[in-house]
Amino acid sequence: MPDVIEVEELRRTYAGGFEAVRGISFSVARGELFALLGTNGAGKTSTVELLEGLAPPNAGSVRVLGHDPYTERAAVRPRTGVMLQEGGFPSELTVAETVRMWAGCTSGTEKGARRSRSVRGGGRATGGPVGEALELVGLTRRADVRVKQLSGGEKRRLDLALALLARPEVLFLDEPTTGLDAEGRHTTWELVRELRNAGTTVLLTTHYLEEAEALAERLAILHEGRIAAAGRVDEVVAAQPSHLSFELPDGYHLGDLPPLARLGVAGHEIEGRTVRLKTTALQHAATELLLWARDSRVELHGLDIRAASLEEAFLQIAREQEPTR
Repeated sequence: MPDVIEVEELRRTYAGGFEAVRGISFSVARGELFALLGTNGAGKTSTVELLEGLAPPNAGSVRVLGHDPYTERAAVRPRTGVMLQEGGFPSELTVAETVRMWAGCTSGTEKGARRSRSVRGGGRATGGPVGEALELVGLTRRADVRVKQLSGGEKRRLDLALALLARPEVLFLDEPTTGLDAEGRHTTWELVRELRNAGTTVLLTTHYLEEAEALAERLAILHEGRIAAAGRVDEVVAAQPSHLSFELPDGYHLGDLPPLARLGVAGHEIEGRTVRLKTTALQHAATELLLWARDSRVELHGLDIRAASLEEAFLQIAREQEPTR
């Protein structure tokens, strides 16, 4: 299947010459969940706005579902759903009125409603597409409540309901779980997984790295308008070292340990009696260290063996990138 999203050498420059996006390229396959990450000011929002067709690029190209989302907006917009960071709903409308109003502005709603039956046993809700959208995000019982009376988390779920109303082929999620509690966040994750499994292509931006690690198959990390790292999540994480830390036993020094090269250690730090080791061969290093402790009949107090995480990879990439502007 051809890629649903294709980005080639994309650039976006604002008035005054500030270049927010500086020649990035990536693609998203049909049915894939792709995460676009980055520090504040990295260019995520500028990139997503180009993908959504809200502005034209200054250079490079964007294709969504085979079309230019800006010049061929009429061919793209009915097949996409967008969840912005903040919806800006009329506060006096009820939840159901808000969704009905949006449905009246969205083409393809009936088609989307038929597709929704493949997610969570769709069709149980009453009220057609509006009822189904509210059921998907758990707002059925709040249908008659005014928007101004919703909690922050409920407003985010309403944002998601509107994005899902026509059951889009491509779904853009911009910080979808901001303001949600832990239960609401995991419920949203499960819904997003179901949408992906039903064939929806999802592009996600999030500051919650745990969220990207839990949901995404591939990702790109932006830094100062360029892609600093990209690939499968496990590949990006594996490129960063894992960590072992422990307290040196009384009477022992660093030189009494097995040679660090034999442990596969790429770097180490010592603070007082605490030793911190970095390695890209965690299992080997941990095994050798524990065998040494057993044979030496010592106990390693405060032992902490931690595999690399996306958060650590993200922070390391941010530290390694030198300012280039």
